[in-house]
Amino acid sequence: MTAAENVCYTLINVSSESEPPSEVTLKADLEKGEIKAKTEALKKVIIMILNGEKLPGLLMTIIRFVLPLQDHTIKKLLLIFWEIVPKTTPDGKLLQEMILVCDAYRKDLQHPNEFIRGSTLRFLCKLKESELLEPLMPAIRACLEHRHSYVRRNAVLAIYTIYRNFEQLIPDAPELIHDFLVNEKDASCKRNAFMMLIHADQDRALDYLSTCIDQVHTFGDILQLVIVELIYKVCHANPSERARFIRCIYNLLQSSSPAVKYEAAGTLVTLSSAPTAVKAAAQCYIDLIIKESDNNVKLIVLDRLIELKEHPTHERVLQDLVMDILRVLSTPDLEVRKKTLQLALDLVSSRNVEELVIVLKKEVIKTNNVTEHEDTDKYRQLLVRTLHSCSVRFPDMAANVIPVLMEFLSDTNEAAAADVLEFVREAIQRFDSLRPLIIEKMLEVFHAIKTVKIYRGALWILGEYCSTKDDIQSVMTEVRRSLGEIPIVENEIKRDSGEVKADDEVSAAPAQKLVTEMGTYVTQSALSSNRPSKKEEDRPPLRGFLMDGDFYVAASLATTLTKVALRYVGIVQDKKKQNSFVAESMLIMVTVLHLGKSSLPKKPITDDDVDRISLCLKVLSECSPLMNDIFNKECRRSLSHMLTVRLEEEKLSQKKESEKRSVTVQADDPISFMQLTAKNEMTSKEDHFQLSLLAAMGNTQRKEANDPLASKLNKVTQLTGFSDPVYAEAYVHVNQYDIVLDVLVVNQTNDTLQNCTLELATLGDLKLVEKPSPLTLAPHDFANIKANVKVASTENGIIFGNIVYDVSGAASDRNCVVLSDIHIDIMDYIQPASCTDAEFRQMWAEFEWENKVTVNTNITDLNEYLQHILKSTNMKCLTPEKALSGFCGFMAANLYARSIFGEDALANVSIEKPIHLGPDAPVNGHIRIRAKSQGMALSLGDKINLSQKKSNV
Repeated sequence: MTAAENVCYTLINVSSESEPPSEVTLKADLEKGEIKAKTEALKKVIIMILNGEKLPGLLMTIIRFVLPLQDHTIKKLLLIFWEIVPKTTPDGKLLQEMILVCDAYRKDLQHPNEFIRGSTLRFLCKLKESELLEPLMPAIRACLEHRHSYVRRNAVLAIYTIYRNFEQLIPDAPELIHDFLVNEKDASCKRNAFMMLIHADQDRALDYLSTCIDQVHTFGDILQLVIVELIYKVCHANPSERARFIRCIYNLLQSSSPAVKYEAAGTLVTLSSAPTAVKAAAQCYIDLIIKESDNNVKLIVLDRLIELKEHPTHERVLQDLVMDILRVLSTPDLEVRKKTLQLALDLVSSRNVEELVIVLKKEVIKTNNVTEHEDTDKYRQLLVRTLHSCSVRFPDMAANVIPVLMEFLSDTNEAAAADVLEFVREAIQRFDSLRPLIIEKMLEVFHAIKTVKIYRGALWILGEYCSTKDDIQSVMTEVRRSLGEIPIVENEIKRDSGEVKADDEVSAAPAQKLVTEMGTYVTQSALSSNRPSKKEEDRPPLRGFLMDGDFYVAASLATTLTKVALRYVGIVQDKKKQNSFVAESMLIMVTVLHLGKSSLPKKPITDDDVDRISLCLKVLSECSPLMNDIFNKECRRSLSHMLTVRLEEEKLSQKKESEKRSVTVQADDPISFMQLTAKNEMTSKEDHFQLSLLAAMGNTQRKEANDPLASKLNKVTQLTGFSDPVYAEAYVHVNQYDIVLDVLVVNQTNDTLQNCTLELATLGDLKLVEKPSPLTLAPHDFANIKANVKVASTENGIIFGNIVYDVSGAASDRNCVVLSDIHIDIMDYIQPASCTDAEFRQMWAEFEWENKVTVNTNITDLNEYLQHILKSTNMKCLTPEKALSGFCGFMAANLYARSIFGEDALANVSIEKPIHLGPDAPVNGHIRIRAKSQGMALSLGDKINLSQKKSNV
């Protein structure tokens, strides 16, 4: 066995600062030093042997001067030393000195101190030399009857490993352990003994379980976990045994240990798909989520619930448990709440939607009453979006939800208010019956809106959907109230000069209409006068926005006034009233224009806003039927079209999801034989205990290409040439947070290569975990060297290095072969993800690193180029397919992806087809990439540059 393949049980942290001591110094310390000096010397010897030093001269010194000592620390260190020291000669025979060591082990196994006995038994589990173990067997058997449980449980483990490796040394081990198990009282000893029987003699384990199956719920949790594993393995191998043990699993769902409940629920679902079993398991998962305080545990168990939901037959059972699932919302963690709401939304049906909405409304109101926490706003947003989705899927619920949500339009958190506004806009367009209610609530909260973006949206909704005379007049009242005294410029100048005192300022009471029967606005005694303190001399909201220089809201106001004025003209027949209302609207626009051109606002009005307000003035002055159609019909038609497209997209994605989940077997489908299936097709047939162990070790099988071998070969990198004395190639296996390099090294010479070492270094955010051990290669021999590299972030990394070796018998210096660089592909860490348009825009504004890549390709079709970029960068296109369909000579699309480290990557593709250069002209344009970290932006740009051109394979 090569040094690289030696099994290492004990990991020791080595400080690289101190110089290694000489063998002579160590020998002196071990022979003549005090206990403390001998302890330190022994530690140094262990570290040097772990680093590859041989130190054969010290073996006899340690046997003579250190082995007889009774100090517990020395004895513990000696066990580590005997574990790692070479015990055989180069030709594989046992060293003579080891007979003395074996006698010392035997004495330790009979030592009166239970710690020394137990730790020696643990050490014997690591021995791989049967000649050393044979003389110790009677002492090991005797330890099974020791008074202390620590000794007994380690004796069981020692017997198990010896039986597994050298069955001839203790052929009656299963029988011995079965008898031991029947009489044993200690939980940890019983657990070890039962675990041995599971792996060594399953029939005996089943016999024991059958005798005590009714007492299982009284056992300790460590033994219960092993029993669950046994039942799973037995039923997995022999399904006819399920009926015998399923009652036991049901009982274990009531265990006091969360770990046992979790494993029992998972096992129950794999053993039975009956609705009662699924319901019991799901109920158990929900209890675990609520009772466990650790958020990671909550998230893991939630994932198991989501997995249950993916099964079509289980989904209906889970629908009855939606209200129980919502109890998880009591957890303050946002990620847990997010997953819970998504799960509840996926399971909601017409039977339970009403109860769901009631709970969500209570949660929304609760967020308003709690003291502000950083996640409260985000949670409120999640609730609003969930209620939005419920109302779209179940229109009957909208009337209950809207009044509660509209209170949040006046929220200081713009994101939550924006979500409410989007929901209200969709509801008012879809549900005609709710329009009066929404308009009424909107007018109630309009004056309390605090953010300009929400104000603009609310103005648009009022302008678009107010269709009765009273509603239109109410909108005008609210606008006047929000704008304050006009003309604005004169009023502001008077205020600054002190002519208008705060005491004299008068504002309209919210409930009163200030429009006479003639349609004119008057000031009369019905106005209520406010007397704010001097500190609180606040401007009305709309005037405040304008004085801050935000004239985009003025353009929105002009459009709204134009719409309502044109509608008012259509409804009211009286010419005088028509002219009065239109004049009022025009006066407001003109006074805003005047304010924008004056020096009073913090920022002057932009030309775009001037053009928009001027256009509205012109439309109102002419009142042409064409403009009436554009303002009052086309806007709504565009919104309706957008909502229809979005609904179709949602339905399409839901259809794809349901198609994925539905399991249909056709009459002429091929039969799959387990022995012939690729590993990734064996999901339901594989032992999930084995799968979880593989996942923990990082050996999970990814979904490879159709031919698994071909895709593995794609990841092999040649490191040296075929004519080099040492040929090397590496298979790069990327796990989630680390990379394993499996390097094949071939000696192509007729000489023996000694101390053949693979030396690696890294560039980028990579870190070499350990230094590979040196090898000795016979002529034309080969060996595999494994090296682990830790990955910390998503950016392109390079691994480079060389192989150095000595030629036996040669007097020259060390030889060196330089290796080719291994480039770590960023694509292994990037996964497609989706986000809303608002989130994309927010991230686009926040991320500071931008990389602009010029399109340089031989692809001539816009759509083909976009698909090529998506395939080569693992990104997802957020722009809907309908928006990209057809041909118009140019294309713009937003792409999004997230790395496994939680980093976001955004890209905007702006490309065009230069038609004037002919049909074969390649696509040109730019791709802008934005990311939080520089490495991500640059690496993604490099990847796009490398893969832009389509290879003609």
